Amino acid sequence: MDAPAASMLTDVEIPQPGDPRGGVLTGVLGVPRGAGPHPALVVVHEVFGIDASMRDHLERLVGLGYVVLMPNLFSRGGGRRCLTATFRALRAGTGPAFDDIEAARRMLLERDDTGDRAGVIGFCMGGGFALLLAGSDGYGAASVNYGMLPADLDDALDGACPIVGTFGGRDRTLPGAAAKLEAALAARGIDHDVHEYPDAGHAFLNRHDAGPALVRVLMKPMMGGGHRPAEAEDAWGRIDRFFRRYLG
Repeated sequence: MDAPAASMLTDVEIPQPGDPRGGVLTGVLGVPRGAGPHPALVVVHEVFGIDASMRDHLERLVGLGYVVLMPNLFSRGGGRRCLTATFRALRAGTGPAFDDIEAARRMLLERDDTGDRAGVIGFCMGGGFALLLAGSDGYGAASVNYGMLPADLDDALDGACPIVGTFGGRDRTLPGAAAKLEAALAARGIDHDVHEYPDAGHAFLNRHDAGPALVRVLMKPMMGGGHRPAEAEDAWGRIDRFFRRYLG
């Protein structure tokens, strides 16, 4: 079953006062019907940027009643250099990409139709960012969808907010990630819901193909398949219930 009908998504500029890098940080904003207040979500995109799959996820979340903002982490600089810098920030846990995500969070919370705490949800590369941001004290809850675990997982989870994690058992790029994250969260007493779907692969929430066709063909053996409708619906239900518990 599809999510309820969503309002139109809007391409926006995200203010970055005093940022010395220059350039324009862009993003996609979605606002549900009604005056609110609505729970706010920063949404972090996959490695292929803001494509049809990411817009589909935004529309679903808006239809569920969230104000969402997805910053385009590749909008300043662009191309391979920007992609490399974004992954460098992900590995280091700091850098311009985190500044851009923080700008999106500020923009959401400055709105009259949101509350005083945001959640963060990310997919693939964005899932890795969401996991690191969970420990930044800026979020009420985090959703990590087949995101890379940091090498220093123990340190990254210190003081983390509640986390809902979703992985695919056929995803050979993240072997054992769900079990490792589950154990680390349990050891720290952090409220969580981590689930691995045995027959799903990487990016199984995506209803649209992502990335160049050649990349999809080459990576298919490692990724473990495409969209899994039944598992995706169950995962979205878990994510929504988790966010509502912590964001209202």
